[in-house]
Amino acid sequence: MGKPTMEDVAARAGVSRALVSLVMRNAPNVSAQRRAAVVKAAEELGYSPHVMARSLASRTSTVLGVMVNDLRNAFFADVVEGLDAAAQAAGFDLILNTGGRMPSREGAALRSLLSFRPAGVVLLSPVVPAAAIEAAARQCPVVLVSRTSRLSTVDTVNDDGEAGAALAVEHLVQLGHRRIAHLDGGGAAGAAARRRGFRQAMRAHGLEPIVVRSEHTDTAGEKAVQELLSSCAPTPTALVAGNDFNAVGAISALEEHGLRVPGDVSVVGYDNTSLASLRHISLTTVDQPRAEMARLAFDALLERIRGERTEPVRHLLHPSLVVRETTGPNSGEAQR
Repeated sequence: MGKPTMEDVAARAGVSRALVSLVMRNAPNVSAQRRAAVVKAAEELGYSPHVMARSLASRTSTVLGVMVNDLRNAFFADVVEGLDAAAQAAGFDLILNTGGRMPSREGAALRSLLSFRPAGVVLLSPVVPAAAIEAAARQCPVVLVSRTSRLSTVDTVNDDGEAGAALAVEHLVQLGHRRIAHLDGGGAAGAAARRRGFRQAMRAHGLEPIVVRSEHTDTAGEKAVQELLSSCAPTPTALVAGNDFNAVGAISALEEHGLRVPGDVSVVGYDNTSLASLRHISLTTVDQPRAEMARLAFDALLERIRGERTEPVRHLLHPSLVVRETTGPNSGEAQR
């Protein structure tokens, strides 16, 4: 027997194909008794509607595309989880892919998402050129998370990276640290704001900012610390990492060089991902309200899809600091 069809479900339930279609689209004007009969028949036959076919037939897509900057970064997993919950509640399905932090690959990934004719697209911290985002927005609503934009056709949801970096500096200064380095995120979305916030906060305290070029990965965090230890004397007593992933790599490199965290060097991350709260890591970090970011991104997308708004929204959320065990009082200049 071939794959069951909508006609098979209709025959099993003793209803019309049109009624089965209404049930599969979760239309409200179906009685509970007939809906239950259709659902039971579909389950018995193992029938599952094809999302794309359903969208094309109704001329209304129920697909939302989500492009993730880095699949290994727990920050994006947290945001996607929030998006998925909101999408499911509203009757949408998510299609997920990644560009692996590379503009060319992100461009291809975005084109792939658009080929599904989605109702809208959410791009998480994309590094794809603005021209590609603008072109996508001509095809469907687009929301950026953790990236700014001046495009009137694109909505954005960000945390205040400058304020977040300043929170980290203030915390370390209060602990007596004066030589503080920032392992930045390079060209990643949001990295420039955190870099600015770090420099401004350091200078506000009359301190010289030390910025080491890095990326938002654990490998880059290890490499940045190795560079810092070989080129900077005396060694900084505290680090503000570009994100939690970067901070974990930095801690690993510090410990490999015989430096204690936080005894010799304090470390602050950024994002407050599930990784940061693990007992053996217990990372002090700047919290981005990821669940709220997901909710705001989905709401902005839904407003565009429904035609309720044409003006762009620019959500800027204020971060907070979560103090754990990777920061402590300055006990003196760290020894290499």
